[in-house]
Amino acid sequence: MTDLTRKATVNSPDERFTALFERTYHPLLAYALRRVSAPADAADVVAETFLVAWRRLDEMPTGDDARPWLFGVARRVLANLYRGDLRRTALADRLRETLPDVVPPRPDTSPVEMAMSRLRADDQEILRLVAWDELARDEIAVVLDVPRATVRVRLHRARRRLLEQMRVLADAEELPRPTDAAGLRPERRERTAVPGSVMDMRAAARLGAEESR
Repeated sequence: MTDLTRKATVNSPDERFTALFERTYHPLLAYALRRVSAPADAADVVAETFLVAWRRLDEMPTGDDARPWLFGVARRVLANLYRGDLRRTALADRLRETLPDVVPPRPDTSPVEMAMSRLRADDQEILRLVAWDELARDEIAVVLDVPRATVRVRLHRARRRLLEQMRVLADAEELPRPTDAAGLRPERRERTAVPGSVMDMRAAARLGAEESR
């Protein structure tokens, strides 16, 4: 194989796509699994995302910029999936919205989980992108297709609403009154979060760090 042929092979679409797949498959699958109820749906979301990536390989950003671009594609694929589900289960969705008010929380439900369930979908999503998917503000801006300044405002408001919901639950004597986004009282701040929490202390700390940037 000549040097020219070798160079063309290394930069071939197949190799570019394979390298992209190996770098991003697991983060994308984790992203999808956290947002659907069935693992099979998550697999479908990831498959559709990579199908779009293959079709638009020449348009896709290179290097580290490819990852948030793929998350943005996955988000749109999920949106299409949600729209189909909503058409089939509109009544169930309306009932689900009332569950936090009429159904007692599970014994092992953490304070953050309880408060998160009361937030709007947009607030939940931006908090999850920070705490679950560990994306930076610039990356979240790509995923949501909004300016970075918008991400900063939305994140600040979502964190504030999360804390407000935790205080509402505390006033209703459903959980101890929190003093921060982790839901821990001052004398117990050094301890770890409740096992099984949607966001553990590391995730809550990341939310705080993102807020200060």
